[in-house]
Amino acid sequence: MIVNWPERIWVNSPVRRYVQQQEGRFFRRMSTLAPGGKCLEIGCGCGVGAKIINQAFAPAAIHALDLDVDMLYAAKKKKNGWNNVPLHLLAGDAQELPYPDRCFDAVFNYGIIHHLENWQKGVAEIVRVLKDGGVFFFEEIYPPLYANPLFRRILQHPRENRFHGPEYRAALAESGLRLLDGYKESRFAILGVAVKESEECEVRM
Repeated sequence: MIVNWPERIWVNSPVRRYVQQQEGRFFRRMSTLAPGGKCLEIGCGCGVGAKIINQAFAPAAIHALDLDVDMLYAAKKKKNGWNNVPLHLLAGDAQELPYPDRCFDAVFNYGIIHHLENWQKGVAEIVRVLKDGGVFFFEEIYPPLYANPLFRRILQHPRENRFHGPEYRAALAESGLRLLDGYKESRFAILGVAVKESEECEVRM
């Protein structure tokens, strides 16, 4: 789902950039990536997240995907001033990721999964494109924040098949993602890191 204009103002605001920078520092403290890694950001918006990923992890390449072509154009302009890390921008849906299996060392989600009509499929797609041992870095929000009586009139989100903390954490586990200790969660949101278990590990379990 493409965000409407009130949410577009928020995602492009200095406050949102500050929040993402703090989250990037949290991600960096929680986990590292081996040199030469390849990263994907779903719902990249105007490119702030990709820039933070570049600064925090220095991967070999960053792929950034969004449904909104205007956002991708803004992200392309923000690429000025980067180092030589390639940024590959692509219009696409996080429920149908246009990438082969096991091709990314890390996937980043700055609050996109709750925008998906079939969010379980989005989680499954993230797991599919992650290598065994790959890392999922995420910020996700719950209905008490975005679907309360005020914001549900302002923001556009799917109304059916929504999730709270127990459902979200269960979906990660069922998809083969192990949530690392140290995640932060409230009734409004969760910030955390999960690792894709290898198939050999899943078989032994």
